[in-house]
Amino acid sequence: MTIVSIGAVNPLVDGRQSEKAMLVRRGVQRLLHEMRHAVLPELPLASGRRADLISLSVKGEVWIVEIKSSIEDFRVDRKWPEYRLFCDRLFFATHSEVPLDIFPEECGLIVSDGYGAHILRDAPEHKLAPARRKTITLDFSRTAARRLMLAEWQTGQTFGE
Repeated sequence: MTIVSIGAVNPLVDGRQSEKAMLVRRGVQRLLHEMRHAVLPELPLASGRRADLISLSVKGEVWIVEIKSSIEDFRVDRKWPEYRLFCDRLFFATHSEVPLDIFPEECGLIVSDGYGAHILRDAPEHKLAPARRKTITLDFSRTAARRLMLAEWQTGQTFGE
């Protein structure tokens, strides 16, 4: 399923995420925006996995944030260690109704209320190799540009006519 659909009501939501997950996402996006990161949801990775949120810092650091909206959501998902190959820092993000002690200590931890978020634990740094960083940065840029174009088309506005 594509992330952006010309016929969708909201071209930036694909319908796979729960309402709780979308609230967590919004709060984390606001936090990262305040930190001057460029943020992109649902970026497909070369492994075939998809990062819930990926961001580029002003220094060029790549962060992946894996959103977990419930205990069950965390328990059934064992793919998260693979994300380390595609980022400098890996975080989990959740909301206050999920017990925080279920998340592994070797990852960062963010708690979101939908309006903002707080980093409770920094993620350890695992520097990407330069070639991988370039590939991810190009994928990020091309995906963001494509989504922006499709979102513009979605408005139905014509210019200069």
